[in-house]
Amino acid sequence: MTKSTREIVIPSQYLGETSEFKAGRGTLIDHGKIYAKILGVLNKHPPYVNVVPLKGRYDPVEGDTIIGFVEQAMSSSWLADINAPYPALLHVSEVPWRVDFGETEKYLNTGDTIMAKILSVDVERKLNITLKDRNLYKIQGGHIITVGPSKVPRIIGKKGSMINLLKKYTRCRIFVGKNGRIWIDGEDLQVSNAVQAIRLIERESISYGLTDKVEELLKSLS
Repeated sequence: MTKSTREIVIPSQYLGETSEFKAGRGTLIDHGKIYAKILGVLNKHPPYVNVVPLKGRYDPVEGDTIIGFVEQAMSSSWLADINAPYPALLHVSEVPWRVDFGETEKYLNTGDTIMAKILSVDVERKLNITLKDRNLYKIQGGHIITVGPSKVPRIIGKKGSMINLLKKYTRCRIFVGKNGRIWIDGEDLQVSNAVQAIRLIERESISYGLTDKVEELLKSLS
């Protein structure tokens, strides 16, 4: 097995021992051995080994920072689309404002965009999110694009190398949510350049030499 983060693995493929790795998303453990649970991209970030699905919707994990769209404001909570199979619940106790009963629409309403964090995922796949943490807020302005969640590690790059490259050449503010939604804010032309580069990464995410290709594209657009 190579150490490439772009290796494709199949269900039941052996990934390593629990003595050397912790089993992350998309994996299972059997007698101290870690196996792939799904078809996807192998993503090793010690101490974890993960398998990110090639296709499909976002598989929420507690602690992930994501971008959500408010679908409904209720008396004491909101429902948000986070690109997962089920909507996520945001309770008034998990926002930084004092919200009176029945006054939720004054703070967040249908169509609003939020930077949130996965608070919990229970056995019935009920999702709870929070805004009570640093750098979590209602998003104002900018542009949102969506990529497959499996592309997120490649768009960020090793130690943030790819996302830093995008920011360097476009001078845009960019945040990549673990759920495949990306917020980009900057001048219109630079936002367009960033989107072109992200789409290139998305198309060729498992190819080698991708960083050089992206840099060449960004230089040609500058």
